[in-house]
Parts: sequence; C-alpha cells; structure tokens
Amino acid sequence: MNGNKTGPTRSERPIESWEGTVKSPSPFKEMSILDRLLTPFVLLSMILGVIIGEFAQGVREALDTAKLHNVSLPIAIGLIVMMWPILTKVQYEKLPAILSTSRLWKHIGISIVLNWIIGPFLMLGLAWATLPDLPTYRAGVIMVGLARCIAMVAIWNDLARGDAEYCAILVVINGAMQIVLFAPYSVLFLNVIGGSHQEDVHVAYGDVAISVLIYLGIPLAAGVVTRYSVIFLTNKQFFDKRFIPFFSPIALIGLLYTIIVLFAYQGHRILHDLGPVFRVFVPQILYFVIMWTSTFTLIYYLSRREKVEDTIYGYEMAVVQAFTAASNNFELAIAVSIAVYGVNSQQALAATIGPLTEVPVLLGLTWVALYFRQKLDWTTKAIPLHEEKA
Repeated sequence: MNGNKTGPTRSERPIESWEGTVKSPSPFKEMSILDRLLTPFVLLSMILGVIIGEFAQGVREALDTAKLHNVSLPIAIGLIVMMWPILTKVQYEKLPAILSTSRLWKHIGISIVLNWIIGPFLMLGLAWATLPDLPTYRAGVIMVGLARCIAMVAIWNDLARGDAEYCAILVVINGAMQIVLFAPYSVLFLNVIGGSHQEDVHVAYGDVAISVLIYLGIPLAAGVVTRYSVIFLTNKQFFDKRFIPFFSPIALIGLLYTIIVLFAYQGHRILHDLGPVFRVFVPQILYFVIMWTSTFTLIYYLSRREKVEDTIYGYEMAVVQAFTAASNNFELAIAVSIAVYGVNSQQALAATIGPLTEVPVLLGLTWVALYFRQKLDWTTKAIPLHEEKA
C-alpha cells in the first residue's frame, strides 16, 4: 500500500465472467452464502430469543448464575467472541509503514472528525428530538452513538468491496480511541450536556472504564496473541489461506449467540413495551442513513477533485469511511449498559435494539454502495498544473 496508487483501483476495473465477457456483477451474487443469510439469521435469532424470554422466563435467572463485572458470563463470552476474529485479522505489523503515508493520515483525520465529533453529537440530537419524554431509553440510544464500530464494520466493508487494509487500520485506531474516550464521553454526554437531571441515567466513570477495558481489551489482546501465535507456529500463508477462513465465522456465531441470549433476557419486556421499542428505531435508523449518505457523498466529492497522479479517495475509501462512520459498536454499548444500569434496564433494552436496526439498514446500504460503484464515475480528472497553482 503506497501513498500514491498506480493503475486502476478495484472499483474501476471491469469484472470478467467465466465466458470472458465483461459485465457488471450482481451485488447478491458477489456475497458468500453466509453473507446472504446474515439478515435472516439475525432476524431468526431475535425471534428465537424473544420466544425463549417470553415462555421460559427462568432462563434469565439461570444465565445470571455467573457474572463478569455485572454482566452475565454467557453474554460476556458472546460479546468477546464477536470481536476476537475481527481483531485477529488486523495486520498490526504493517502499521508502522502505513502510518508514514500522507494518504492514510488524511483518512485518519476524516475518520476522527466523523466518528468522535459529528457522530456522537448527531446521535445526541436525534435522541433528544425523537425521545424527549423517555430519558432512560434516550440514554441507551446515546450510549450506542458513543460506541464507535470496530467489529461489524469489517463485514459491511467486505460486502461492499471496500479497502480491507485501510478498514482494519481505522478499526484499530477507533478501538484504541474508544478505550481512552468512551468513559469520559459517557460522563460528558449523559451527565453533563445530555441535559437530564435524573440520577437513573447518569453513569460513573469508573464503572464505564472497567467495562470498556474488559470488552475491548480482552478481545484485542486475544486477537494479537492469536495472530502472531498462529503465524509463528505455521506461516503467513497458512494463516491467511487456511486459518482465517476457518476462524472468521466464529464472529458470526458469536453475534447470533449473543443476540439470542440478549433477546431472551429482554423478550418479555419487548413484547409488553412495543411503543417505546418502536420509537427507539427512529433515531437509530435516521443516524445510520444520515451518517452513511453524507460520508459517502463527501468522499465521492473529494475523489472527483483530486489529481490523477495522486489518488487518495475513490470508491473503496468511500466505502471504508461511510461504513466506519455509520456503524456503531452495539456490542460494547450493550455490555456497558448492562454493567452500569442492569440487564433489565430500559437503557440496556434500547442498546439491545441496536443490532435489530443496524444489521438490516447497513446491509441494505451495502447494496446501495455496490449500485453506485457501477453508476457513478469514480475516475479522477486531470488538473492542469497552471490551474492547480492558481
């Protein structure tokens, strides 16, 4: 990966069929079997969890027999397993060389502004605009807005054919910033500028910080150890070609398992609290759509203004930035909400609704991205030197 790319990017290259003719691929055909079944799997997991929670309510007491920092151990295991494979695939060894390129630093700057300034304030505004009379649900939604995505974004990026290496780097950077900023941001947004004087929505810095260290620190450490242990014991080719294809689906299994357990906890309340539940959909859906479309449009605009010999933006980076900005780490938001407010709290319920809205909306946006990959002109225009100086 160089600061200046030469030759056409993947978004600019035609895709050849088996017959040798050039044609535009169907987004659905580009997806793997697991990718195509992601939304129905998630939906079925939610339904199964709600059924268990409604008709086998004793399951909650059974799951609470062991806890990890106020979070049921079965939930904690699922949350950690979800992020472990994603953080194992990150090429940490390339970071020093990549961080020396101006191209990356421009995208890091864009990503930080979108994720740590615009995103949290947008979710705060949407939460207050749509849930002014539901402070506990609003707190859960704000918590989701503060948790920047480091797990599912890799799945969306892969489906939409974004730049995998740059996506992984932004994931690591957001993960590191999340460990440092999530706790103070939670205090700032929920205790100070959130505007609510109710004590039941306030958070303690120490409780949030410990939760973040557990639910981000453990999978990050496990990912680093797993990556370099496997490479050391075998080789890089085995790791890429054999181990990762076998290990990656564990993230999906962790996601589905976690959703089943969470909805088993909240199933009874979801069925008997449908009004507030459906209202929580509104700010989250608006957030995903606004953040994604505005970011995708921004990178497209920048790509049309850059020089041919200095390609920095383009389709693949538009996908990386759009899905990184629009996605949220609902796993962390759920874990912290449960640890701070309790598993039966309305804040935890609002955070649990995160995957119910994020998965279908962002999966739909991968189709939108693939559509505009073909319909928009992502090639840069040559800018004469006299115009550039002017």
